[in-house]
Amino acid sequence: MIKELDRINELAKIQREVGLTEDQKVEQQQLRQAYLGQIRGQVINSFTGLTVIDPLGNDVTPEKVRELNKLN
Repeated sequence: MIKELDRINELAKIQREVGLTEDQKVEQQQLRQAYLGQIRGQVINSFTGLTVIDPLGNDVTPEKVRELNKLN
């Protein structure tokens, strides 16, 4: 589990119940950006291991994915 998620959820609950201070709003935004960065990284890692094969058995993996495979 992503470690920032617990704090993001905690701040969301506070926001719904009583509202956030300016410091908490800044912290929430920073945590959300870090969370999104981690999710994007996971998606990119998933795609870099991808190989697409057509029904005839030919490798039709998009060039962009092949380039990501070479970088990793």
